[in-house]
Amino acid sequence: MLSLATVDQAGARRVLTQTWARFVKDDRWFTASASHRSASSPSANQKTLSYSYVIVGAGSAGCVLANRLTEDAHESALLLEAGPKDKWLGSSRLSWKIHMPAALTYNLCDDKFNWFYHTLPQANMDNRVLYWPRGRVWGGSSSLNAMVYIRGHAEDYNRWQREGAEGWDYEHCLPYFRKAQCHELGQNRYRGGSGPLHVSRGKTNHPLHTAFIEAGQQAGYPFTDDMNGFQQEGVGWMDMTVYKGKRWSSASAYLRPALGRPNLKTEVRCLTTKILFDGKRAVGVEYMQNGQKKRAFADKEVILSGGAINSPQLLMLSGVGDADDLKELGIPVIQHLPGVGNNLQDHLELYVQQQCTQPITLYKAQKPLHMIKIGLEWLTLFTGYGATSHLESGGFIRSQPKVTHPDIQFHFLPSQVIDHGRVPSKIEAYQVHVGPMRSISIGWMKLKSTNPLDHPILQPNYLSTDVDVWEFRQCVKLSREIFAQKAFDSFRGPEVQPGPQVQSDAEIDAFVRQKADSAYHPSCTCKMGSPSDPMAVVDSNTQVLGLEQLRVVDASIMPSVVSGNLNAPTIMIAEKTADIIRGLPALVDPEVPVYKPPTLETQR
Repeated sequence: MLSLATVDQAGARRVLTQTWARFVKDDRWFTASASHRSASSPSANQKTLSYSYVIVGAGSAGCVLANRLTEDAHESALLLEAGPKDKWLGSSRLSWKIHMPAALTYNLCDDKFNWFYHTLPQANMDNRVLYWPRGRVWGGSSSLNAMVYIRGHAEDYNRWQREGAEGWDYEHCLPYFRKAQCHELGQNRYRGGSGPLHVSRGKTNHPLHTAFIEAGQQAGYPFTDDMNGFQQEGVGWMDMTVYKGKRWSSASAYLRPALGRPNLKTEVRCLTTKILFDGKRAVGVEYMQNGQKKRAFADKEVILSGGAINSPQLLMLSGVGDADDLKELGIPVIQHLPGVGNNLQDHLELYVQQQCTQPITLYKAQKPLHMIKIGLEWLTLFTGYGATSHLESGGFIRSQPKVTHPDIQFHFLPSQVIDHGRVPSKIEAYQVHVGPMRSISIGWMKLKSTNPLDHPILQPNYLSTDVDVWEFRQCVKLSREIFAQKAFDSFRGPEVQPGPQVQSDAEIDAFVRQKADSAYHPSCTCKMGSPSDPMAVVDSNTQVLGLEQLRVVDASIMPSVVSGNLNAPTIMIAEKTADIIRGLPALVDPEVPVYKPPTLETQR
């Protein structure tokens, strides 16, 4: 991820701190709104804390549901979040580590707004323990991520339909992507123009981004003007969830506009520990807040939107999961669903890095004086190098002939990243993040104990198949080929990573084992599918199988991981489910044209 914010410079922070107070007053409207919201009571009986809906998790999906379900004034919702709000004193400037796009690594690399998960040692990756940041704040991971807006390929959703998620094919999902989106380039068959989620293109016009796009075309890949539109395949400019120079999380897009509604109640810093059941019917939740055990009841539904780790964890803590595993921990079994926590999928990626012969990367931007200048410009104007994540170009390609749609993704960055950005950049360098999109290694997660504060055991089983190893080998070779094109001639210095000493297949495989890391896309742990599928956890209406009034709505219900980043699909899932819950007719757009390669006999 971006390393503008990776240098922990106390002097730079002091200057920024002294400047913050001058610029808070234009954000005070939110403080007033938040105060009004916390003082108001829900439409349901306050004494029994009963609502139409109790939503667990104010992340990418939970914020969408809180907004859409309270559009009906006759319904009420309680939104519970384990972390804090995403603003301090109502100000995005005072919460610059979240809202300044370039500062993203601050929260990716500490546990203030972050669950800070780690995997088991990975047998096929030199027994390394991999780091998994996940959001614990209003907006969830959309308040921590790199703000890349990528939907995946149309065939991902057609595959979902084949995997048992009836009604989740591309023609039924595209309208909800459009409904959510407000793209700065305007509306068309593929883009939305009036939704709450603002999406923009990068504004820096950095010469290294231009060089990457040109080099990709010189290597034989097409240019695509919209990776989320007709043609995903190719290289081009990426979309970002950045609006007027600020991160546009699901909290900004969906939750904040709904805070003034009297039928929406929010609670923060509360850890949901158990779903309450009456027989097979979910009736509420139990949660801890300020050291006190509390309960809240749902007249209609309990909805879990905690994400691919927290949602299955809460199900298992509540007695929903594999019966044998639950009995081992002494948890009474409410419903035997062996798929809970299984089918875990993630994207691995690595960085191919090249030294730059010109001083035009973000290396100098990480020096204290430059950081101060960048920070002051963002604090005053929300413009400049602080107003972008700098992941502005990228691409999708096929790894080999016969592959029908892209299975490798690139994110290009005009900087060097080391250890998730926790180590400052050493040199002028640029890099491409590259990884396979549809690896076949499947993992699982289990409870460590009955203590909700204990992180679950995470076993992604990375690189456990020969196919996945081969695909990563291709990722390195194809990235090197792009960097060798003429467009980089005036910038190309020595290769930094893997390095010129890494040439043979065995050497590349060893490099992958040593350096590949999570792209932060855990998913699929509460698989949506047919009730006849023994590994399915929810049905096509997102209702938990065998139980009543209980849903899961987040990235965990994906039947299989999509070919791209997960924030946009998670928001789409919540938009579509909101219509299902409200009994609205499903949106559909049949026979949408989708690009297909002229031939599958060649790789490009």
